[in-house]
Amino acid sequence: MTRTREMPPVGGVTLYNPAKVQKGYTLFSPLEMKKVWLIDMRGRFAHYWEMPYVPGLHGEFLPNGNLLYAGRDPKSPLAQLFGCGGVLMEVDWDGNLVWKYEDPYLHHTFCRMANGNTMVLKWVEVPKDMAAKVKGGIPGTELDGVMWTDSFQEITPSGKVIWEWKAYEHLDPEKDVFCPLCARNEWTSANALKVLPNGDILTSFRRTNTVAIIDKQSGNIKWKWGYGIVAHQHDPTLLENGNILLFDNGFHPYGLTQGISQVLEVNPDTSEIVWSYRDDPTGDIYCPKMGSCQRLDYANTMICLGDWGRIFEIRKGGEVIWDYESPFFYDHPVLGYTNMVFCARRYGYDYEGFQGKQMESLNPL
Repeated sequence: MTRTREMPPVGGVTLYNPAKVQKGYTLFSPLEMKKVWLIDMRGRFAHYWEMPYVPGLHGEFLPNGNLLYAGRDPKSPLAQLFGCGGVLMEVDWDGNLVWKYEDPYLHHTFCRMANGNTMVLKWVEVPKDMAAKVKGGIPGTELDGVMWTDSFQEITPSGKVIWEWKAYEHLDPEKDVFCPLCARNEWTSANALKVLPNGDILTSFRRTNTVAIIDKQSGNIKWKWGYGIVAHQHDPTLLENGNILLFDNGFHPYGLTQGISQVLEVNPDTSEIVWSYRDDPTGDIYCPKMGSCQRLDYANTMICLGDWGRIFEIRKGGEVIWDYESPFFYDHPVLGYTNMVFCARRYGYDYEGFQGKQMESLNPL
């Protein structure tokens, strides 16, 4: 039985160096709340959206000034799997519905494309003969005898699927092996999806500890990295210099008895790590399940420790210059009393989506 505190911790901004940060508004979605929040640099609530679903798992603010949001459908057939979604919604600044797409197998994330279509991530079954060949994982832990994996689909505004990529058609069950400490219910467990400027797809396969780039034209995996280096990573993004930034959760790490989370910048041409950030002591930013990272101006990086509801900004050398804790605590059916958020994003004051918008000063507590 979970125990609820009578009054939640205050949270908010605990550190702010205005001379060094990239100023803007930060967007986040508390996991068990039906609200999405925009905060300013002092932690004041500038805007929020009231949604009909809790997040599955987050929202993104679009250049047109709308919010694109994944909601969790409690009736999804795979509601017991973490990251379950089912509903993708676009709402305007005032929360009015602009667009909606439903698929009970949607999960984790999405990406609005430059052509107006949307790339979505969904679960698909691995054929039983292939599932039997996949190595690793805890034996006998399939979900009712089924192993699931990932599919990427490009859908039009009318909801028509015009392109699909299924992981089991391109992976090798001998080489793309499960983490030995994970259940075999999800082979890849993708948790990220970014459509790159050339149309290729950048993703993260959590259960196989790999980050990959998929050639959209051929469907081939043109770059795959991370096995034996990272552990259950999240949120790879392509930087302007061509490198890839990612949050390495360090959960079930190779050769270590203790998890260590870090942020890494990798050169995909050489597969070399060119920059990294760990806290000192390293356990202070350990985040086993969720997390995100975003490269800002001045080579700053914003990091979200999703498990702890902490969002902070660092300089290239590791100096913390902004620190925020989500004040929204709630009872989770499995994890107890928590303030988790899946990820966070900073949008500069000059971001085009803010043009003509009226910011507020709200006190939701």
